[in-house]
Amino acid sequence: MNVGLWGTKKLHEKWLSFTLKQKIKTIAAMVILIVALSIIFNIVILDFALNGFNQILEDNSMCHDYQAAMEEEATAFKNYVRDRSDESRTLYESACNRTKRSVSELPFDYDRVGKERYSITWSIRNGYENYSKFRDLFLMGKDENGFSITQYINELYRIYRMQDYLSDYGKRLVQSTLREGTDAYHAKVPILYRFPVVILVLAVLSISATYYVSRMMHRDMVVPVVRLACISRKIAGNDFSNEDVIVENQDEIGELVRAFNKMKHATSQYITTLKEKNEMADLLHKEEIEKMEIEKRLDAVKLELLKNQINPHFLFNTLNMISCMAKLEDAGTTERMIECLGNLFRYNLKTPESEVLLKKELQVVSDYMYLQQMRFGSRLHYDIQCLVDSSRIMVPTFTLQPLVENAVIHGISKKEVGGSIRIRIWEKGQKVIISVADTGVGMSEENLNELREALAVHSTSRVGIGAGNIYQRIHRMYDDGDFQIYSRQGHGTAVLLTIPVRL
Repeated sequence: MNVGLWGTKKLHEKWLSFTLKQKIKTIAAMVILIVALSIIFNIVILDFALNGFNQILEDNSMCHDYQAAMEEEATAFKNYVRDRSDESRTLYESACNRTKRSVSELPFDYDRVGKERYSITWSIRNGYENYSKFRDLFLMGKDENGFSITQYINELYRIYRMQDYLSDYGKRLVQSTLREGTDAYHAKVPILYRFPVVILVLAVLSISATYYVSRMMHRDMVVPVVRLACISRKIAGNDFSNEDVIVENQDEIGELVRAFNKMKHATSQYITTLKEKNEMADLLHKEEIEKMEIEKRLDAVKLELLKNQINPHFLFNTLNMISCMAKLEDAGTTERMIECLGNLFRYNLKTPESEVLLKKELQVVSDYMYLQQMRFGSRLHYDIQCLVDSSRIMVPTFTLQPLVENAVIHGISKKEVGGSIRIRIWEKGQKVIISVADTGVGMSEENLNELREALAVHSTSRVGIGAGNIYQRIHRMYDDGDFQIYSRQGHGTAVLLTIPVRL
């Protein structure tokens, strides 16, 4: 018992000293060895079973071939003796060739076939050789009319007796072969029955070895990595209270763990120092921070004003349209309109976040455009082409709907034939580009320049609270965010927003 524990301990120490590359090679070698042993064992089993039984079947087949050939030759000989036609001669010669071939193919190895079969085969070979000579001499004498009737009959019956003799020996050979084959089969069957037990033992040993190696891998490779990942998540949450990860590995994982522990302590000390500096900076710049807070509150108030700003004309026309549709329809379209309007109010009043998913903004735009289409009918068309994953991109709250509303009110509604609004969103580098374009009346170059100047100086009285608020929020929320507006009189207006990707 002590020797086994000592051997296991030594094996574990040796395993800990391996590098990751050596461990992977060791595991791969074990797997290859197990697979190779399994294949070799299966080949041995197949060779033992197939070769042994195949030899028995081949011996039986050759003996039966000889017996059948001998009987066929005897029949062909009788027919040829009675009928001297070319056809009977051809059949006779073919039967003789088959018998000669089958005699030569009979197993004649004493060590393999044994004493009894060897003696029978020897008798068949010698008997067939003598029989062939008498048979050929008889046919030659008959052809030359060299026999008297008495001699002819005696010689003919002598050949018949020799054929019977060879047939009897063939039957004895078949019986002896069958008996030896049966004995060999019964000798192999117990061994075959033991093979499943051997396979089971080898399977248990293979599974045990694999399980032991997997346990060592789990303990010395997986567990340290999992603990590192867990502590890393806590460190990401600014929690450095966890104890150091302790491993015995001398490989790359051990080096990684020890380096991680050092980095954790260094980062903890750095953050502590940074916090102290930040506290001092907070005290020194308290007034500046308060001013920034006031500006943020003003921005929030402006955002709330924007959210609560509802165009009375829009509400009046929408509600009037809902009332008319309720009279003309069973309620399907009305229900859809009420749902869209409810979604807009809900989004206005119950979205306190400064950023939301792009998917939410697109849904609000769809609801708003549905209501406007009910109002303008075929005069208004819109298309949304989103080439990014809207369920992972964050954008400022209440960004798209005010731009679309401006496009409808200032662009499409003033155009007698109406127009279309197209929203296109794509990703370029680490930024999301949002384009809101309409085919409305557009602006002159002079008005466009005035609008751009008003946006730059934050003059909401000249550009409106919607576009001005969006312009300011994008530039304050993102260092590299951008808001651009383009327009051409009689052709339409396009607003281009650039927002960094925040996952």
